[in-house]
Amino acid sequence: MMGSSMKTTKPQILLIEDDPPLRQLLSTALESQKYAVSAFATGREGLNAARNQNPNLLILDLGLPDIDGQEVIHRLRLWSKLPIIVLSARNQENDITLALDNGADDYLTKPFGNAELLSRIKALLRRVTITDNRDLMSFQMGELRIELNKRRLFVGEREVHLTPIEFRLLAELVRNAGFVVTHRQLLEKVWGPSYVEHSHYLRIYMGQLRHKLETDPARPRYLLTEAGIGYRLSDGEN
Repeated sequence: MMGSSMKTTKPQILLIEDDPPLRQLLSTALESQKYAVSAFATGREGLNAARNQNPNLLILDLGLPDIDGQEVIHRLRLWSKLPIIVLSARNQENDITLALDNGADDYLTKPFGNAELLSRIKALLRRVTITDNRDLMSFQMGELRIELNKRRLFVGEREVHLTPIEFRLLAELVRNAGFVVTHRQLLEKVWGPSYVEHSHYLRIYMGQLRHKLETDPARPRYLLTEAGIGYRLSDGEN
């Protein structure tokens, strides 16, 4: 089933899902929310569409008949920053972590509710818009305020001193606020590619950040752990 022409001003969603009933259900749900949808059953068709149609976001099933969804993510990331939401029945930590490390932006396990999917789509499109416009100079949630351009952090009226590594770690979470960033991604971004196996660094520095940011570090409000996968900075919506 093909969606609307790419000339439309509606946000364009590319859907790669091999199950016909689910593909139809998702297409209908998305179109009811004023998205234009192009839907395909195979990874090769979807990759071709990603090249030719310049969509705003990809929704991807991992269990495809021709190319595994993990490979689709890998191939796409060689040339595109297209936002990707994975939908999959695979709910093991290693599958989720691999998809995120390969370059997926978000991951929903089946079964899921349409409301949850639509919320994730809106959040991801909003984050992409902010990043594209380079408007993300500061982040605020509750008492927490981070000024990225000035490298300053405030909790309420109190300015909190961070070490350079602590600030780089927090800044990476800010840029992905509301979304999980894997251990590997954080280690590579903050410390470099040669440190991707040194997960103990993250535990130490996240502990230090929580003691500086959180009222109760044992029950964090801002810096959340996704067990076995990574960390997420709460944006108050996800």
